[in-house]
This record gives sequence, structure tokens and C-alpha cells, in this order.
Amino acid sequence: MKIVTIVGARPQFIKAVLVSKELRKKHKEVLVHTGQHYDRELSDIFFDELAIPQPDYNLGIGSDSHAVQTGKMMIAIEEILLKEKPDWVLVYGDTNSTLAGALAAAKIQIPVAHVEAGPRMFDKNIPEEINRVLTDHVSSLLFAPTQTAVDNLKKEGVTEGVHLTGDIMLDSFLHFSRVAERKSKILAELGLGKKGYLLATVHRAGNTDDEQNLRSIVDAFMSVDDRIVFPVHPRTEKYLKQYGLYAMLRNAPNMTLIDPVGYLDSIMLTSNAGKVLTDSGGLQKEAYFARVPCITLDETTGWVEIVQDGWNTLVASDREKIIAAIKHFQPKGRQRKVFGDGRAAVKIVGIFSKPVS
Repeated sequence: MKIVTIVGARPQFIKAVLVSKELRKKHKEVLVHTGQHYDRELSDIFFDELAIPQPDYNLGIGSDSHAVQTGKMMIAIEEILLKEKPDWVLVYGDTNSTLAGALAAAKIQIPVAHVEAGPRMFDKNIPEEINRVLTDHVSSLLFAPTQTAVDNLKKEGVTEGVHLTGDIMLDSFLHFSRVAERKSKILAELGLGKKGYLLATVHRAGNTDDEQNLRSIVDAFMSVDDRIVFPVHPRTEKYLKQYGLYAMLRNAPNMTLIDPVGYLDSIMLTSNAGKVLTDSGGLQKEAYFARVPCITLDETTGWVEIVQDGWNTLVASDREKIIAAIKHFQPKGRQRKVFGDGRAAVKIVGIFSKPVS
């Protein structure tokens, strides 16, 4: 069986690595990198350190508006699919690369398999929500990470081809945590002690593109005594400088601004932080896996299970709520095994070998 896998952004590289490893034991995989993330810190470093197979095709699409970026991807992906004639197209998550791959395949009657199907934020103002919903509705195989995701799909009338596999990110986190312990030197390089700092990331458009929201977040970060380590996404750096906030933040005595890091360093920074502040859905889960309290800089989350378990609190960009959560938020509940048993990759590849049900 031939499977074309579409990736393009950091979270997809992390999700794809162990599935690709399993797929290649039984099937032929053709890997397509759209180039949605093209900086070394957001792309090449992940292929290098995670030993992801080099892409068979690198489209080099780069940054642009949602419509232009998605359109360029669809055109290029369609050409590849017509040439390769795969049995399946495999996509991950909720990026423009996900939607472009799914639509290009569906239009020419190639079945689509979607890893991480079913999570919902119930906010159509979020581009990723639109990407995920549309992808789910054109997919023939839907690999759901949680029972909540399965339930969401059922409410939308999607029941055929749905499989509860657990979360592929748990597989990757467990596997690469052992590697990170051996190889990462980030804590020593930054002089960080266990639980002696907070880890922060900000990259979603609702926070970066809105000057008031970004100012509120920055003000909250600088208003606490805790040391905050802040890997700055290129998008975020652009807007921090545009709003005149970058130099102020860099000079704040409690702030440590660093370039984006690879996955191994990210695992170590997450696992050893006192708390995580983020608007990243993936980092919310990684904090949960590491048993680190998470403060989400958003009004909603696709991972309601973490909130229900008491390990995540939603504060949006509200300065006072952010400061209060930094000072006082602590998990109130026990963790459940809502994300599976760390064998999602094996289950996904096993399902590919069976008829669609």
C-alpha cells in the first residue's frame, strides 16, 4: 500500500515521526513537506534531531495569507498525488497544510486519513478550527485522540471510519523524553533549576496580531517576580517589535528571551518548569503529560479534558487573571488516562491494514 503523508508545521513533525516509523515497516510512505514552517528553528531542526525521514517532496510554500498559502499548497499537492497515485493521503492536526492535503486528495477521490480528528474549540473565528472541521468531514479514516473527540464527531454526524486510538503526541512525548534526558543541555546553558522558572510561549493570531492583547500579556509577564523563559516565535517577534514591546520585554529583569527550540529542548523546558503559560494546544498537552500546571492564554481550548482534570486554567489575555494564575493556580484533580496508553502509532498503522469500517 502507498500512503502520501502531508506535513508542514512543527506539531506535525512531532506527530508524524513515530507513525512514519511504523508505516514504513509494512507500507510505502511518500513524505511531503509543504514548507509552511520554513525557519530552521521550526523545521529543519526537527527533521535532524528526531530522525524524521527526509521529505520526498519539499514544496517550499512559506508564509502568506491563509487563502494564498492554502491555495498554493493544494495546487502543488494535487500534482504530486496525480503522479504518485497513492492509496491514501495521511494528514495531521489542524494547519493549512492539513486542509490543503485533505481537500486536494478528496477532490480527486483519494481517501483521506486524519490523525488527531475530533477536538473542537467551538469558535469559528479560529482558522485552525475551520481547518480541522473541514478535514474531518472529508476524511474516510478518523483517528481520534480522546473519547471527547469521538463524541464531538458523533454530534456532527461523523461515525463511520472513526477510531479511538489515543493521542500520538503522548507516544512522542514518552519516547523522546528519554532521548531528551540524555541529549538536551538547555537547562545548563540557561542556568535553570528544576521548578525554578516558568515557561511561556505565545503565537496564536488572536494574541499576536491584536496589540491590546499582546500588550496585556507582556505586561502580566513583567509584573511578576518569577523568572520566565520565553522562546519567541518569529511571528511573535515581528509583532513585539511592531508594537514597541520587544526591547522592553528583553530588558525586563525576570524575562529570558530565547530563539525557538527543538523538540528535545522543549521537552526539558516543559518538564522542569514550575508552570507553563501558553496559547499552544500542543504545549498544553505536553505540560499535562509532564504533570506541570498549565495556564492557557486563550478563552477556549480543544483539550477540555485537561481543564476538567484541574491541570489547566483558561485566562485569555487578561492581565489580572494571568498574574493571579501565576501566583495561585495549582492542580486540583487527579490525572486520568484520557490520551491513551502511548501506543497510538501502532494502532493507527494496524487500522491501515484492515478494511475501512
